[in-house]
Amino acid sequence: MSSETDETLESYGADVGGPEGPLTRFHEWVLIQGNRLVVAALLSAVIFALIVGLYELGVINFVNGSSVTSVASGMIAGTFSLVTLVVSVNQLILSQEFGAAGKARDRFEGVVSFREDVAETAAVSATPTAPMSVLELLIESVRRDAAELADIVADHDDEVRETVVRYTNSVRERADRVDETLERSDSDADTFAAVWAAINYDEAWQLYVATHLRNDYNESLSPTAKEQFDDLIGTLKLFRVAREQFKTTYLQRELTRFSQLTVYCGVPSILSAIVVGLLYADFAGPSLSVVALPYVVAVLIVVVLSPLSLLVSYILRITTITRRTASVGPFVPQKDPDEGPFDVTAGEDR
Repeated sequence: MSSETDETLESYGADVGGPEGPLTRFHEWVLIQGNRLVVAALLSAVIFALIVGLYELGVINFVNGSSVTSVASGMIAGTFSLVTLVVSVNQLILSQEFGAAGKARDRFEGVVSFREDVAETAAVSATPTAPMSVLELLIESVRRDAAELADIVADHDDEVRETVVRYTNSVRERADRVDETLERSDSDADTFAAVWAAINYDEAWQLYVATHLRNDYNESLSPTAKEQFDDLIGTLKLFRVAREQFKTTYLQRELTRFSQLTVYCGVPSILSAIVVGLLYADFAGPSLSVVALPYVVAVLIVVVLSPLSLLVSYILRITTITRRTASVGPFVPQKDPDEGPFDVTAGEDR
């Protein structure tokens, strides 16, 4: 292996656990960490401030009744369309829950088999039921396997020992980051907290590096080291399966809750749009004073747009999680083909 390819064993392109500034933390809070209702409320407040600000600057006004009622009619139609779309999404989610007894049994047996594998790997009597506890167990198993691998290669030649130890140090460093995220969580039963912690660990890249080192140093590694590499690779695979299971469960619950909240907000939204139109129904003009009218209409518009605010807040989190967990095993689409510490071109020697 050349010195050029030996420069680093760090993760390229997918490491989201690096240094963070205030702007980055706020960005992460809006995209993932923040409570979705709070994010939706913040977005509604921004909409209200924008409408009032444009009115105060004289850019818009609320005097022309026909224009306002036209906008209200459009908002009613849009709300109906949005609610219909959300109900359709909810039906799609529910369709995944229906199935014959054989399919349900296969799903159950798959989960039971996975739990048994986790318990065997972690050397515990039974796998915990809480997602956070399962993740803690797997992270501890990854850290233990990496530490044992570093100890085993201590008597190997310098090149093998140095490269493998640097890799295991990288694995343990990232495992520590996941532990820090788990410790900041308020609830052991919070599926989202488990998903959020899991996406901060780049197990796909770690799996690739472990497989590459296992095969590249096949002739130099002792049988015990090879077996330990296999154990670490197996644990990383279990971590991947656990993350996918947690993600699937979380997204199902998140989309269902989003559908429920959208239906809750749909009725007030439509009623508010109707009230906006009725405010201008009198031939004499709006029934409210000119001073209060802009602010009342602004509030009503915010209520009308509340389903849209919910849509934005939930979709931001769902799409971000999906994008950051898009890799399947060692296939990492978010990395450049030329990135990485190894030359894996077929037919070339180290």
